[in-house]
Amino acid sequence: MEQQVILFAIVMSFLITVLVSPIFIPFLRRLKFGQSIREEGPQSHQKKTGTPTMGGIMILLSIAVTTLVITGQFAEASVETYLLLFVMVGYGLLGFLDDFIKVVLKRNLGLTSLQKLIGQILIAVIFYFVFVQFEFSTAVSIPGTSISIELGFFYVLFLIFWLVGFSNAVNLTDGLDGLVSGTAAVAFGAFAILAWYQSQFEVSIFAVAVVGALLGFLVFNAHPAKVFMGDTGSLALGGAIATVAVLLKLEILLIIIGGVFVMETLSVIIQVISFKATGRRVFKMSPLHHHYELVGWSEWRVVVTFWTVGLLCALLGIYLEVWI
Repeated sequence: MEQQVILFAIVMSFLITVLVSPIFIPFLRRLKFGQSIREEGPQSHQKKTGTPTMGGIMILLSIAVTTLVITGQFAEASVETYLLLFVMVGYGLLGFLDDFIKVVLKRNLGLTSLQKLIGQILIAVIFYFVFVQFEFSTAVSIPGTSISIELGFFYVLFLIFWLVGFSNAVNLTDGLDGLVSGTAAVAFGAFAILAWYQSQFEVSIFAVAVVGALLGFLVFNAHPAKVFMGDTGSLALGGAIATVAVLLKLEILLIIIGGVFVMETLSVIIQVISFKATGRRVFKMSPLHHHYELVGWSEWRVVVTFWTVGLLCALLGIYLEVWI
């Protein structure tokens, strides 16, 4: 029965996204919610100017509806469900404000870094206080070992770093058609399997709802993209995947399963440090996916390669958790 419910959840979220998108995309286009492409980015991206953005609204709508309907029908919505939806919607609203300012108000930088950071931290702190109120564990386990470190009150600092860090990491990765849609679907799929393995049915339902929504979005987001998810989608997905890892007590494993997001973020950090320290750039451009574009790879080749790396990272994460 549970297997059928999981299958129903992924199909439902997929169909919602696929059926809503043909209505929503022209609506975004009529409102002139088109993406502005940075001049310092790869010149090949300039042709994407005007492509509708803020498509993350469709993703979040599909996930929320599917999660609430499925848990309402086949399970009792738990505190885990509401925490997942709270973080996803909270970070999604931040992303929506950022997109709205950039696209509608024509301020290309959107929210300032400080405004965005304050919002991200506030959501993480609220999450922490609810988290400890329901007596969730504040220990962190090391993958592939029996080592567990109790952080106590310092877990709030860890939680802030994790949610803010991964929401921004997924946001940085969202630079090519279908890149985040595919890599995030793979990562959430891995966590859905691990949630099932832990008998955390509600978390598994949420994770597969994300997978279905992303696969549905990928129909319209694959190269050449008809719509972009924008910060509305990428910030929400990053916050959500960090929350899934926290609720499953697999926080550190996220570094492995979300390896693509980590590598993209590290490439930006390395580039900035190198340029400030030596005046030289390690990569032709960061994040990492732009480096490979400028090396001469086609956009589709970069995306498929990163999807493959993401899949290998996900399989490694599952192996470390289940078989070791």
